[in-house]
This record gives sequence, structure tokens and C-alpha cells, in this order.
Amino acid sequence: MNIQLLNKIAKVGLDQLGDAYTVGEDVKNPDGIMVRSAVMHEMEFNPELKAIARAGAGVNNIPIDRCSEAGIVVFNTPGANANGVKELAICALLLAARNVVGGIEWAKTLTEDVAKQVEKGKSKFGGTELMGKTLGVIGLGAIGGMIANTALELGMKVIGCDPFLSIEAAWNLDHRVVRAASYDEIFEKADYITLHVPATKDTKNMICTANIEKMKDGVKIVNLSRADLVCAAELKTAMESGKVSAYVTDFPTEEVLAIPGAVAIPHLGASTEESEDNCAVMAARELDDYLVNGTIKNSVNFPNLDMARSGAARLCVLHANVPSILTQITAAVSNEGLNIENMTNKSKGENAYTVLDVASIPSDHAIKAIESVEGIYRVRVI
Repeated sequence: MNIQLLNKIAKVGLDQLGDAYTVGEDVKNPDGIMVRSAVMHEMEFNPELKAIARAGAGVNNIPIDRCSEAGIVVFNTPGANANGVKELAICALLLAARNVVGGIEWAKTLTEDVAKQVEKGKSKFGGTELMGKTLGVIGLGAIGGMIANTALELGMKVIGCDPFLSIEAAWNLDHRVVRAASYDEIFEKADYITLHVPATKDTKNMICTANIEKMKDGVKIVNLSRADLVCAAELKTAMESGKVSAYVTDFPTEEVLAIPGAVAIPHLGASTEESEDNCAVMAARELDDYLVNGTIKNSVNFPNLDMARSGAARLCVLHANVPSILTQITAAVSNEGLNIENMTNKSKGENAYTVLDVASIPSDHAIKAIESVEGIYRVRVI
């Protein structure tokens, strides 16, 4: 099978694919694509394309709806870069607490009698300590949870809010993390706020004038998630008034760079050797397991599904999550004389995935019969 690379992918990840694959940037008609930051919204997809693996968590660069309609499974790698982002987030909290960046830039301007000038002028760059302050964590997934736990060890009080907190993420949280009932509670109680949620219609511009007014005077905000979470124009006004005393982000924009005092890091959250290796390995394994076995894990548009192999062939059916379609799929399989030895069906939002292990190799006619069912996106035979 063919795997096309749209960005440089760590060799340790590509090594997971083995000799069964032709891998490279110039590969034509790929069965799978591996990508990091390349924007794919205008890209035309060849009919053979079955899956896209994003070596990272965010998938804003991939046209998810178009992929779903074409039966293309989109994977990401949640948690693979979590430690790298966590470490940068702790750095960002320190940068927000103390004007280290301003002090460094000032020190670069000194040319004569430097030691004396440093002692005379350093008071302009004084700050506060993290110990004893309250950190509000919005989003307690792989990254937010690690930050919450680490902040406790720094002597901070931590409150967190995540309406979609998974059981696994909850188990990983230190019992000292206080659960906030809403984002408003975070806004009202926190000295520092750190954002760890995806950019959606519900979270876009969540840091805005209306919510900033609920916050403590002098609040410090860290955003290592997405630029769209913060309304830059309204943040600028809040910083000019002193309502927000510090803003550190990993997503520089023209608007943010124009805000005096804002610290813009050039998207370094996952830019560590370890994170890039971890993401590449996870993405490659997800892609391989799907292409070879039909197993889905960590897809953003189709449900997780893992079923032990049996039978002579495996039918992988990607389809809309609508009433009676499963009955129609099994009827089409049975009508073609195929005995179903094992079957699993899972759904995720508007999409669903059905895997059927059958006792004999299906004919082209049988495949077309399944494809003719309304709501079917794609049928694969493994």
C-alpha cells in the first residue's frame, strides 16, 4: 500500500510501517496520508484514499466533513505530545508571573557598566510567585490534567472544569484538584487561567469582554490551545486597562503581536524531539492497524472499533448513523449468500462503522449490493 507524507514525519514513526508500504512525499494515489501542519482543505482526494493520520492532536487543517462523506477515516494522536505541551505550559505560567521576557529584552540594550545598570533597573521587571495562587484549568484532558497535577506540586491551588471529562482522564487527576461547576466559576476564582480545549463554535472567543469582566482584576491568561479561543481585540482592551495583567500564547497572530505586554511563543508546544517521535509512532500504528485489520482507534470522525479476526474475509462498512441501515447491510450480505461469522457496529455522532467477518470471499456483485444501500460511504474488503 502507498502512504503519502505531506510533512516531515519522524523516522521512528515511519519505521512502524515496514516493507508492506511505499512511503514518501511523491507517492501517487495513496491509501493513507500522514500529515502534521499541511493544510488539506483544498486538496483533491484520490478514490483509493482510505485514511489520514494527523501526527498531533488538532485537525483544523483537515476537511473532516468531506472525509466522512468519502469514507476516509481521520486519526489524530491525543496525548502523544502531552508532556511537551505540559512543560511549555508551566514555562508559560512562569512567564506570566514574572516579566522575564521584558527583562531579557531590556538587558540586551545594556552596553556599559552592565552589572550596575542591572541592579539599578531590575525592579521594573519584578513579578509574583506561583505558590499560593489559584490556577483555573479549562479542559482536563491529557494535557490539562497533567498541568493541573504539576501545578499542585508547585504549591498552587487548582480548580478545573471540563464538561466532557472522560473516566480515564478523571482517574488521572490528583484528588486535590477542585471541580468547578462551570467556566464562570473558573473566571471568578482564578488568579491564572490556562486553556486546554479545542476550537469549536462553543469555545471560539470564550475569552471575550463579557467573560473577562467576570475575572479577578489582574488575572493572567495562558493559551496553548488555539488562537481562536481568544478575541484579540477585546483582550487588548483588557490588558490596556490592567484587568488582564499578562497573556502568554503559543499562537502568534498579527493582532496578538500588536498587544503591548503579550508574550507570543512561536507554536513550540509539541516541538520537542520526544513529542514528534511519539506522535509519529502513534499515527503510523493507527494507520497500519486500520489499513491491515480495519481497526479504528483515535479517529475524530468515526467510532473506535476493535474486533478479533475470524472468517475468510472482513467487510469494513463506513456509513451514516441512521435508523434501519444496519438491517439493510446484513440483509444485503445474506442475500449474496455470505455467512456472517462475527459482527460489530459502533456509532459516533452522525457516522457509524460496521465490521463483518464472513465465511467466504465476497464477489464484486456482493460488494456493489452493500454499496447500493442508501447511507453507505465506503465498503472495504480485507
